[in-house]
Amino acid sequence: MFTGIIEEVGTLVQREATSLLLRAHLVMQDLAVRESIAVDGVCLTVVERGEDWFRVETMPETLRRTRFHTLHSGDPINLERSLPAHGRIGGHMVQGHVEATAPILALRPDGIGLEVEIALPPHLSLSIIPKGFIALNGVSLTVVDCQHDRFSIALIPYTRAQTNLGQLAAGSVLNIETDIVGRYIERFVHSYQPRQGDAADGAGELYSPDQPEVSFRSADA
Repeated sequence: MFTGIIEEVGTLVQREATSLLLRAHLVMQDLAVRESIAVDGVCLTVVERGEDWFRVETMPETLRRTRFHTLHSGDPINLERSLPAHGRIGGHMVQGHVEATAPILALRPDGIGLEVEIALPPHLSLSIIPKGFIALNGVSLTVVDCQHDRFSIALIPYTRAQTNLGQLAAGSVLNIETDIVGRYIERFVHSYQPRQGDAADGAGELYSPDQPEVSFRSADA
């Protein structure tokens, strides 16, 4: 589990067919092989490490669901270690299971902030709501507005300086993870089917064999 509060912006050293090699400093202090780490918002397992570098493995599903295939050596990468049991949740509950990618459509200054408009993947339209939580490249943010084909967030100067979101431009692709609590509620509501004759007391069932089961796929286990 993560919080969407980025600890460090590392550097991609090399993107390989089945792994990423990254350079970092702060997160290396207690990072151990076998532990999970959020890499641009994707929960991955550390399989090898040195003094100032570590390697994570990437499955085909990880590459299909994320922006990793667009990365190049030298690119800045948001990093967050998993949340300790005694830690504060400064952002929101982030699993590191990226659901989709989407491009930035526009950036507009708004006082000290920067409004960022992002294309809305159609299958996430019910999970992204105004003033709701969202994680972009692993950064916990609040949705400002949402329309049928796009949504917007606002970046304060600190977020732009401390994450790789401040270095992106129109056309840049983002990893998206919506709020897990909202997804559970959405699944519950869409799976609920009242039984005939039970409308008065609100009874119903959560699954019907006549209804296709919705499948949710994540970027990494």
